[in-house]
Amino acid sequence: MEITLEGRDVRLRPLTPPDAETLAAAASESREHYGLTTVPKGIEEARRYIAEANGRPDRIAFAVEWGARVVGTTSFLDIQRWTWPMGCHLQRIDRPDVVEIGASWLAHSAQRTRCNTECKYLLLKYAFEEWTVHRVSLRTDARNERSRRAIERLGARFEGIRRADKPAVDCTVRDSACYSIVVPEWPRVKKHLARLLDRE
Repeated sequence: MEITLEGRDVRLRPLTPPDAETLAAAASESREHYGLTTVPKGIEEARRYIAEANGRPDRIAFAVEWGARVVGTTSFLDIQRWTWPMGCHLQRIDRPDVVEIGASWLAHSAQRTRCNTECKYLLLKYAFEEWTVHRVSLRTDARNERSRRAIERLGARFEGIRRADKPAVDCTVRDSACYSIVVPEWPRVKKHLARLLDRE
């Protein structure tokens, strides 16, 4: 499934193999804040990163374009279509029931700008208004205070810590801080993000 999302300053389009060079350049600006995030180092790692991202059936990976250049990547992850009881009017086959937003990182020059806010706004709007999902999840390493603050700033609700959730970047077993936004919360979150974007 190919999706392209256009905002005022940000364009999210499918991440493709030719993006390896620009993705590696974005990651090389400064690696100061990548300690707990999977970010490729160099063109060969970027090629492997793109191949792995596009090789997962439950992931849609995007290149983040900002200011006419690729400054990072983000994804829809854990795309789930539920099996409802027989005859249930909520059964769907053409779009997901729930999705996660993650595997996100930005070049140093795009961090702490409107870029991340606009990325999340575009993804959330598509998930809730085009796919009409029931929930959008966001997860991060529980130790990653910077990432947790960014998720909380979006208006997502903290659900708790999922212990021993997955391998961490530093070869430890990661506990994940789990957040979510559900349908009744989306109008409030949408207005909140619009206000943030107006100020940035």
